[in-house]
Amino acid sequence: MTFRQFAYRNVTRNKRKYAAYFVVSAFSVMIFFVCALFIYHPDISKSLIYSTAAHTMMVAEAIIYVFCSLFVLVSVGSFLQSRKMEFGILLMHGMTKRQLNTMVFLENMMIGTSAILTGTLLGLLLGKLFLMIGSTFLGIPLLTFHLPWQALVLTICSFVLLFFLISLCTFVFIGNESLMRLFQGERKAEEEPKVSFVLSIISAVLLISGYYMAATAKAASVEKVMFPVVAITVIGTYLFYTQLSICLVKLLKDIRRLYWHRTNIITLSGLSYRWKENGRMFFMVTIVSAVSFTSVGVFASIHTLSRELKLDYPAAVGYVAKGNQTGVPFDQHLNEIKEELKTHELPYEALSIPIKYAEVEAQTGPDRTLRLPLIAFSDYNLALQRAGFPTDERALVGNEGLVMIGSQRDRSLTEGRVKAVYSLQQGLAIKEIGYTEQVPIAEYLLPELDGRDGGDFSGVVISDELYSAIDPVQTDLYTGFYVEDFPQTVGIAADLAHKGKQSYESDSPYAIVISGTLFELQKTLYNTMLFASLLVGTVFFIAAGSFLYFRLYTDLDHDRNQYSTLSKMGLTDKELNRIVTIQLSLLFFVPVGIAILHSVFAFIALQRLFYLSIATETGAVLLGYLAVQGLYFFFIRSRYLRNLKKNLI
Repeated sequence: MTFRQFAYRNVTRNKRKYAAYFVVSAFSVMIFFVCALFIYHPDISKSLIYSTAAHTMMVAEAIIYVFCSLFVLVSVGSFLQSRKMEFGILLMHGMTKRQLNTMVFLENMMIGTSAILTGTLLGLLLGKLFLMIGSTFLGIPLLTFHLPWQALVLTICSFVLLFFLISLCTFVFIGNESLMRLFQGERKAEEEPKVSFVLSIISAVLLISGYYMAATAKAASVEKVMFPVVAITVIGTYLFYTQLSICLVKLLKDIRRLYWHRTNIITLSGLSYRWKENGRMFFMVTIVSAVSFTSVGVFASIHTLSRELKLDYPAAVGYVAKGNQTGVPFDQHLNEIKEELKTHELPYEALSIPIKYAEVEAQTGPDRTLRLPLIAFSDYNLALQRAGFPTDERALVGNEGLVMIGSQRDRSLTEGRVKAVYSLQQGLAIKEIGYTEQVPIAEYLLPELDGRDGGDFSGVVISDELYSAIDPVQTDLYTGFYVEDFPQTVGIAADLAHKGKQSYESDSPYAIVISGTLFELQKTLYNTMLFASLLVGTVFFIAAGSFLYFRLYTDLDHDRNQYSTLSKMGLTDKELNRIVTIQLSLLFFVPVGIAILHSVFAFIALQRLFYLSIATETGAVLLGYLAVQGLYFFFIRSRYLRNLKKNLI
C-alpha cells in the first residue's frame, strides 16, 4: 500500500464524519458555479436592465466564498481535533511529523478535489433548471443554457486555491503536541465546567439591551444603531452559550424534585459539559441561521416593496424644466416623450405644474434649507387626481404648509422629524402642520430639503393665496404624463434618462423620471436579492446542519459506551429514546430558537423603514425554516438512534 493509498483509505474509513463536510463543500461549489453561469450569461451581461441582477449575484458569490472559507477552516480544525488519538498511534509506530502533515494535506486535497468535481458536475446538470428558476424570479424570458468558459475557470480556480490554502493551514492545527497529549484525544475527563456568574449577568444584560435598542429604534436611527446592536447581540450570544446557559443548567440541577425525577439525572448530569463543549458550535449555528432568516425574510417581502413602488411614482413620466436655464430645448424634450408614448400605443394625460422657489431667511428646528420648493394646494390636488390617488385633505389656509413626501419610505421618518417654520426674505412665513397623504411628484424631480434628518422630503404644499403672494427667485415647470399602467413605459426617453432617471441634483438643465424603467430596475434588483438570499440562506442552513451532524457523530462512540453501561444497569429502550430525544432537541432547537428571536427583533427594527407591513412574509419564512428544521431533526434522530443502538448490549 502506497502513502497516497493510505491517505485515501483514511478518508474512506472516516466517511461518516466527512460526509456532511463534503456535502456542504460540494453544494457551495455547485451554487457558486450556477451563479457564475447566471452572471456571464450573454442575455444578462449585455442588458442594461439585468446588469444589476448580475452585480447582485456577484455579491452573493463573494458571500458564499467567504463563508465557505470559514466553514472549511473550522471544519478541518474540528476534524483534526477529533483524530488526535489516531495521530498519536501513527507517531508511536514510526511516522514522522512531516509524513503526518503530508498525509493530512493529501486527505484534505482529496476531499476538496472531490467536492469541486462533484459540485461542478451537479452545476452542469442543474444549470438549465437554475437558469429557468432565475428567469422566473426576474420575470424575463427563459434563459437558454450557455456554458461560458469564465464561469468554469472562476469556479475551479477559486476553490482549488481555497482548499489548497486551508490544507496548508492543517500544519498549524496539528502543532507539536506530545504523544501523551495526543493519546488523551479530544475528550478529557467530564469535569463540571467552571462558570462565571458575572459573565452570565453580562450576557443577559447585553442580549436584553440589544433587543431593547432594536425594538425602540426610530426610522431615522435604524442605520446608526444597526452596528452597535449587531455587535452587542453577537457578544451576548457567545457569552450565553459559554456562560449563561451553563449557569441555567446548574440552577436546574439544584431543583432536586426536577433533577431526581425519572431519567432527568442522566439528561442533566452531563449537560453542562456538553453545553460548554459545543458552545462555539451553537454560537456559529445561531449567528449563521439568524443572518439567513433575516435576509430571506426581508427580500421575501418583494411584493410589499413593489406595492410601495407603485405609490412612489404617480406619473409614468415626470419631467422638470429648471427655470434658471436658458437656451435648452425643453419643448423638444416633451415632444420626444409624447412621440415615444404614441409609438408604444400608450394613451396618456398630461399635467403641468409651476414650482416656485423662495429664499429662506430663517428656519426653526435642526435642519437648514436655503431654497424652499413650493406648489399650490390646488395643483397638488390636480396631481393626485391625475394619478388616481384618493384624497380628502382639507384646504390649507393662511401660512399653513404640508411637507411633500418623496416616497413611502419618508412616512417612517415623519415621527422623528421636527416640523419647521420658515421665514422668507420677503417677510412671509410658512408653518409646517403635517405631511401630504400621497406622493404628488416623484423623488429625484425636486431637490431634497437640506438637513441632517430631512429624508427625501421634496418641498412644501401651501395655500393658493400664499402661493400667489410669493415672489420667487426661480420657477421650474413640472410636466407629468399619466398612463394607466406605468410599468409599460420601460425604456421610454432612454436618451434623456440614464437608467430611468436624471436627478435634480445633477448638472443637467432638467430632471426626469421614467417610472416604468425605475420600477423594472428596482423590481429586478429586489427579485435578484431574494433569489440570491435564498441560495446563500440554503448554503447557510445546510452548513448549520452539518455542524450538528458532525458534533453528534464525533461523540457517537463515547455515547454508545455510556448507554451500554446504563443499559446493563436497567435503562429501558423507551427511556433511552426519551433521553436522546431531549438532548437532540436542545441541540437542534435552542440555537434555531435563539436565531429566530434575533431575527424577530431585527424585523421589528427593519419594519420602521417600510410603510407597508412585512410581518406576514417574515412570519412565513420563519415558520418555513422551523418546519424544515423539524423534519431534519426527526431524520437525524432516527439515524442517530439506529447507530447508537448498534451492537448495544
